[in-house]
Amino acid sequence: MYEGEINMVIHANGGDVDVKVCEEYVEMVLADKGPGIEDVERAMQEGYSTASDTTRSLGFGAGMGLPNMKRYTDFMKIDSEVGVGTTVTMRVNIQ
Repeated sequence: MYEGEINMVIHANGGDVDVKVCEEYVEMVLADKGPGIEDVERAMQEGYSTASDTTRSLGFGAGMGLPNMKRYTDFMKIDSEVGVGTTVTMRVNIQ
Protein backbone atom coordinates (compact mmCIF):
# COMPACT_ATOMS: atom_id res chain seq x y z
CA MET A 1 0.00 0.00 0.00
CA TYR A 2 2.95 2.31 0.67
CA GLU A 3 3.93 2.16 -3.02
CA GLY A 4 0.46 3.31 -4.00
CA GLU A 5 0.44 6.09 -1.43
CA ILE A 6 3.78 7.38 -2.70
CA ASN A 7 2.49 7.27 -6.29
CA MET A 8 -0.52 9.36 -5.28
CA VAL A 9 1.72 11.95 -3.58
CA ILE A 10 4.25 12.12 -6.44
CA HIS A 11 1.84 12.10 -9.37
CA ALA A 12 -1.52 13.35 -8.07
CA ASN A 13 -0.87 15.56 -5.03
CA GLY A 14 -2.58 12.99 -2.80
CA GLY A 15 -5.74 10.94 -2.83
CA ASP A 16 -7.91 8.72 -0.66
CA VAL A 17 -7.30 5.22 0.67
CA ASP A 18 -10.06 2.90 1.87
CA VAL A 19 -9.17 -0.38 3.55
CA LYS A 20 -11.63 -3.20 4.18
CA VAL A 21 -10.58 -6.07 6.43
CA CYS A 22 -12.62 -9.23 5.97
CA GLU A 23 -12.24 -12.75 7.26
CA GLU A 24 -10.92 -13.98 3.89
CA TYR A 25 -9.00 -10.93 2.60
CA VAL A 26 -7.87 -7.34 3.03
CA GLU A 27 -8.94 -4.96 0.25
CA MET A 28 -7.32 -1.58 -0.39
CA VAL A 29 -8.76 1.01 -2.76
CA LEU A 30 -6.50 3.96 -3.60
CA ALA A 31 -8.16 6.76 -5.56
CA ASP A 32 -6.85 10.09 -6.79
CA LYS A 33 -7.88 12.93 -9.04
CA GLY A 34 -4.49 13.26 -10.69
CA PRO A 35 -3.50 13.29 -14.34
CA GLY A 36 -4.36 9.62 -14.90
CA ILE A 37 -2.19 6.95 -16.49
CA GLU A 38 -1.99 7.22 -20.27
CA ASP A 39 -0.80 3.63 -20.85
CA VAL A 40 -1.46 1.26 -17.92
CA GLU A 41 0.23 -1.68 -19.66
CA ARG A 42 3.42 0.34 -20.13
CA ALA A 43 3.24 1.70 -16.57
CA MET A 44 3.23 -1.90 -15.31
CA GLN A 45 6.64 -2.55 -16.88
CA GLU A 46 9.51 -2.59 -14.40
CA GLY A 47 11.66 0.51 -14.74
CA TYR A 48 9.06 2.66 -16.52
CA SER A 49 8.49 5.94 -14.69
CA THR A 50 7.13 9.40 -15.38
CA ALA A 51 8.61 10.82 -12.16
CA SER A 52 10.38 14.16 -12.39
CA ASP A 53 14.13 14.55 -11.94
CA THR A 54 13.46 16.18 -8.56
CA THR A 55 11.43 13.16 -7.42
CA ARG A 56 14.17 10.81 -8.62
CA SER A 57 16.80 12.84 -6.74
CA LEU A 58 14.84 12.10 -3.55
CA GLY A 59 15.14 8.35 -4.18
CA PHE A 60 11.70 7.77 -5.69
CA GLY A 61 10.55 7.14 -9.27
CA ALA A 62 12.49 3.97 -10.04
CA GLY A 63 9.52 2.54 -11.91
CA MET A 64 8.94 -0.35 -9.51
CA GLY A 65 5.84 0.91 -7.66
CA LEU A 66 3.05 -0.60 -9.75
CA PRO A 67 4.95 -3.83 -10.57
CA ASN A 68 5.69 -4.36 -6.86
CA MET A 69 2.09 -3.67 -5.93
CA LYS A 70 0.99 -6.36 -8.39
CA ARG A 71 3.71 -8.79 -7.25
CA TYR A 72 2.68 -8.66 -3.59
CA THR A 73 -1.09 -8.81 -3.96
CA ASP A 74 -3.44 -11.59 -4.95
CA PHE A 75 -5.58 -9.28 -7.08
CA MET A 76 -4.96 -5.85 -8.54
CA LYS A 77 -7.05 -3.72 -10.91
CA ILE A 78 -6.22 -0.27 -12.25
CA ASP A 79 -8.95 2.03 -13.55
CA SER A 80 -7.52 5.24 -14.98
CA GLU A 81 -8.74 8.04 -17.18
CA VAL A 82 -6.39 10.74 -18.42
CA GLY A 83 -7.34 14.10 -16.94
CA VAL A 84 -9.71 12.50 -14.41
CA GLY A 85 -7.68 10.27 -12.08
CA THR A 86 -6.76 6.74 -11.13
CA THR A 87 -8.25 4.10 -8.86
CA VAL A 88 -6.22 1.07 -7.87
CA THR A 89 -7.98 -1.82 -6.15
CA MET A 90 -5.78 -4.43 -4.48
CA ARG A 91 -6.67 -7.51 -2.49
CA VAL A 92 -4.50 -9.70 -0.29
CA ASN A 93 -5.95 -13.05 0.72
CA ILE A 94 -5.66 -14.09 4.35
CA GLN A 95 -4.40 -17.63 4.59
